[in-house]
Amino acid sequence: MKLVQISDIHLVPHGALLFGEDPAARLRACVDDINRHHADAQLCVITGDLTHDGDPAAYRVLADCVDKLVPPVRLLMGNHDDRAAFRAVFPQMPVDPDGFIQSVYDSVHGRCVFLDTLEPNTAQGRLCARRLAWLKGVLDEAAQQPVFLFSHHPAFDLMLPSMDRIRLREAAPLRELIAAHGNVRHMFSGHVHRPSAGTWHGTPFTTVRGTNHQHALEFDLQGPATTVMEPPGYAVIFIRDSGTVVHFHDFMDTSRRYISTDTD
Repeated sequence: MKLVQISDIHLVPHGALLFGEDPAARLRACVDDINRHHADAQLCVITGDLTHDGDPAAYRVLADCVDKLVPPVRLLMGNHDDRAAFRAVFPQMPVDPDGFIQSVYDSVHGRCVFLDTLEPNTAQGRLCARRLAWLKGVLDEAAQQPVFLFSHHPAFDLMLPSMDRIRLREAAPLRELIAAHGNVRHMFSGHVHRPSAGTWHGTPFTTVRGTNHQHALEFDLQGPATTVMEPPGYAVIFIRDSGTVVHFHDFMDTSRRYISTDTD
């Protein structure tokens, strides 16, 4: 199974800029790159912060952009999003019985679970009792099948204080559900605007760059993260019975290229 993860696109209304760049233009470049190289992906997952401030006009920009994406798409909520404004533009996107933007995608390689960690008026991620109950249900349904979790907020510390203080609050109950299921193979998150990888209580995880701006790699910073205009990127994910491979691609990179030969 081949998936693509995009995150933190931070769209603004048409004609506006964010940190001196047009997030929609960068997303369109991302979509073009995916269509050119990964049109065979079974799914493209955008893990939250779809807009910068939940503006309905920005969701309409998003609808126009993803309409051109060849692979089917799932859209997740981030702390910069507005659930009601999103649903007004994307009424076809799956929701759970309580109206949270949560769903699953089943394949022969396992179940992908998409979580809604948005809590209004805070940058922290939340999984309230209703969302945790929904997650328990879909994990129970999956029995011992491989499961792959996607969320905006990571549950794990990255040793980056500016990000760790606004990660998912319900890490402990989430960990209990993962342990009870016993076959969660990988956790994919956004939010941190950085590529990172590791394990959390034995479960592998990755995070990915945003498509507009990034957060500086500052291990001692105690305040808000520093925004830097490093290259935007997305992740290409290959899931096989034997394991998971994640590649990080800086799709606007302009590095010089050379043809390698056997004599190099």
